[in-house]
Amino acid sequence: MDKALKKYFPIFVLPTALAFTIGFVVPFILGIYLSFCKFSTVSNAQFVGISNYVKIWGDATFVHSLWFTALFALASIIFINFFAYTIALLLTKRIRGANLFRTVFFMPNLIGGIILGYIWQLIFNGILSYYARTLTFSAAYGFWGLLILMCWQQVGYMMIIYIAGLQSIPSELYEAARIDGASPRQQLFKITLPMSMPAITICTFLTLTNSFKLFDQNLALTAGQPSNKTEMLALNIVNTFYSRTGWEGVGQAKAVVFFILVAVLVLLQLKLTREKEVQQ
Repeated sequence: MDKALKKYFPIFVLPTALAFTIGFVVPFILGIYLSFCKFSTVSNAQFVGISNYVKIWGDATFVHSLWFTALFALASIIFINFFAYTIALLLTKRIRGANLFRTVFFMPNLIGGIILGYIWQLIFNGILSYYARTLTFSAAYGFWGLLILMCWQQVGYMMIIYIAGLQSIPSELYEAARIDGASPRQQLFKITLPMSMPAITICTFLTLTNSFKLFDQNLALTAGQPSNKTEMLALNIVNTFYSRTGWEGVGQAKAVVFFILVAVLVLLQLKLTREKEVQQ
């Protein structure tokens, strides 16, 4: 069997490897090259060195969107994981209708981001109309609107991961803790949380990447208004590339910086949370 697998392994891997190379590797390398060029199409690219990267940091909209996205990502990680973990704890107890509640909480994740954005825009603007305001009245309204939308969509998905992690904890640990007189609070902090670290690592990773990559909901809910103050990084890159003539290379450079930033943050997050797993 091993000899057969080794013999036919390249045949099965080749189609996937070819598709991955054409669909990801080649465009990725081409994108890095174009970030050092001035162009309107790929065929007329002219190498300009690092001038595109210099223009990035002189663009006030990019700097603002960077800080706005970072603040949003931090708030999303805290709120989404807190609510998801709390709901998961409740739904792993023996309560009636637990499976129904799991389904209901998960359902928002099945709705597309654009649709969610427009639905919540109607809801928020309907509520704010009583105060003669709209969601784009100020950046604060847009920020909390995006955060509520993100929590509503993502909490159910993270909840499923946390439930799987909680159900994998051996019941013998809790039985031993109760025999030793441990309180529910002590069991939570000494057993449940430490044993849930693999699930926490996954959910923190997903929340971090989803927050930084947020585009559909941002476009539909606020479109960056007012005055680009609620524009997140992904939307800023798209607007730079498609809406500013002669800035295609700068938009591509922003995309490269965006990739590096997210990659560094994710690697740091994985390192920190996995260290907690080893310590437990």
